[in-house]
Amino acid sequence: MHKHSRRLLRSIGLVCALALGATACGDSDGESSGKSVSESDIKAALEKGGEITVWAWEPTLKKVAADFEKAHPKVKVNLVNAGTNADQYTALSNAISAKKGVPDVAQIEYYAIGQYALSKGLTDLSEFGAGKLAAHYSPGPWSAVQSGTDGVYALPMDSGPMALFYNKKVFDKYGIEVPSTWDEYVEAAKKLHQADPKAYITADAGDAGTTTSLLWQAGSRPYSVTGGTNVKVDFSDQGATTYSDTWQKLLDDDLVAPIAAWSDEWFKGLADGTIASLATGAWMPANLESGAKDASGDWRVAPLPQWKEGGKSSAENGGSSLALPELGKNEELAYAFVEYANSGKGVKTRLDEGAFPATTEDLQSSTFQETKFDYFGGQQANKIFAESAADVADDWSYLPFQVYANSIFNDTVGKAYVSDTKLSDALKSWQDASIKYGKEQGFTVE
Repeated sequence: MHKHSRRLLRSIGLVCALALGATACGDSDGESSGKSVSESDIKAALEKGGEITVWAWEPTLKKVAADFEKAHPKVKVNLVNAGTNADQYTALSNAISAKKGVPDVAQIEYYAIGQYALSKGLTDLSEFGAGKLAAHYSPGPWSAVQSGTDGVYALPMDSGPMALFYNKKVFDKYGIEVPSTWDEYVEAAKKLHQADPKAYITADAGDAGTTTSLLWQAGSRPYSVTGGTNVKVDFSDQGATTYSDTWQKLLDDDLVAPIAAWSDEWFKGLADGTIASLATGAWMPANLESGAKDASGDWRVAPLPQWKEGGKSSAENGGSSLALPELGKNEELAYAFVEYANSGKGVKTRLDEGAFPATTEDLQSSTFQETKFDYFGGQQANKIFAESAADVADDWSYLPFQVYANSIFNDTVGKAYVSDTKLSDALKSWQDASIKYGKEQGFTVE
């Protein structure tokens, strides 16, 4: 994993762009930034037609691509699944490095945008007027596609505002109140495990995405990037301390099941009630419905517990975007597709297919919010998700080498889940390893 991620970062040109001081490693045509593509240019391109290749694993895009082709008969969309997240990033990075076979559009998760944007691997969509779409999106996703810079490097496709999914049947059985704070969550964990030693409040074997999301919600800002190459990594702020002190209580008393997410054992626990809650993104319902069918009607959704009584803060967990790799072709057609899929008629298509929106109009619509989930006993869970989306702070940043940082999470923070290593010390180890790697790649890191 370590060596794989090191090659991944090098192949997208970070060493080239930073350590060697080369300019625009991903720019093959020498075009200067600041060019402008008008709506009439895009319309003309659609009328002329052509082909675009889209690399994405998101299943709802299949219908979107078909609808786009019907609306624009002269355009052919080649939808390719080049692998999910890290697998696709490896393929994309290799294509960029070889300057061959680069797709016109690529699905990229929010945490990974920075590494491609910084190495000039992505087209700045500001030149297509993407900045005007800012108000269309909820704060977290829009902030993420800007990647700590002045540009817009993708359009948000979906989002993952967090909520607490909990098994009401289990909570009711043991008289457990739905926690409104994380301190109450710890007490609920104790009560549940004492009542049934086989049951746990949640499962957590160490997950980088969950940890960074909870840090985000707690007010921690461990990462900052200024001037493109000046990076700060610091897990010693108050938000990080608040998170680690609270989560440490769960680990010390063995109150979380040491089961890896997405494993068969994990889904079994969700289905039989031995895993009684999850703090995760709003994209989770479809996964519960398919992976824990036997628990239909048992589960409910509640607002994410707060770090302070009466607080109102949330965070994003997961979510991805569609971007235009700089070496792709047919930029006008590619951008037209991305805007259609993520801001136009394609949004409704994806929602009808089960996606969760990043668009404020859809999040706030009565149709969306009043949708009843049979799995959650008829609950209108989207109301909770929409409120969570509005409560996400928009000043969170990821590292421009977050893919690598996440890949070493289990080698650092993960030790707190399998040994006596304290979570605060494990976070410091993650910090030190990330700083070391950043310096090796030519960043100025503190």
